[in-house]
Amino acid sequence: MKKIFSILMALCLMVPAMYADHPQSSINKQLLKAQQKEAKAKMKEYKKGGYEMMGSRSMEVALMKHYTRLEELGNDGIVFDGIASRTKSKSLGEQMALNDATLKYAQKAGSTVKGRVLADMRTEGVTGDDEFEKFYAAYERLVEQKVKDALVPSYSVVKTNSDGTFEIQSFFIVDESIAKKMRQAALENALKDSELMGKYADQVRGYVNARVEE
Repeated sequence: MKKIFSILMALCLMVPAMYADHPQSSINKQLLKAQQKEAKAKMKEYKKGGYEMMGSRSMEVALMKHYTRLEELGNDGIVFDGIASRTKSKSLGEQMALNDATLKYAQKAGSTVKGRVLADMRTEGVTGDDEFEKFYAAYERLVEQKVKDALVPSYSVVKTNSDGTFEIQSFFIVDESIAKKMRQAALENALKDSELMGKYADQVRGYVNARVEE
């Protein structure tokens, strides 16, 4: 009985040591160190620029949470930022920053499709730029309407300007797997109102699936 008890005790002592030396544990520690290093560099940059973190979290905690979320999303995690340059209200400034980030995303998504489709049309000797411009504007507008829910607020920093107004930078994490579905929905609605683009529907659908980055 004593022998069995001794063996069990030895096993209990071995298990923590085994996990401590596990490759995954080592990888997680390296990742944490990399995130901390990146957070510290960003904190230094913000403080040098006169920015403070908005909200109740400390700057370090907010940044670590930001980088951890990006790591969780992997290739689907994309960061977009929005800026409100001179606002008298911080809350209004955050809303302005969200609108700026949403518009920026929509314009980027639209330009990705526009560039590729125009190249196809010119290669085939097809004209119809006016019709395409209408389609492009409709698609961009619809993306802006739909994608706002995909921009998840991560953190905001604020700086007080010399005139007493505020400059706010807000950062949003986009889950590409969700945003892609919203772009697809926007595309289908835009295609309904364009006879010319209906001929290129399959090609455009492929381009809409292309990853959108800032």
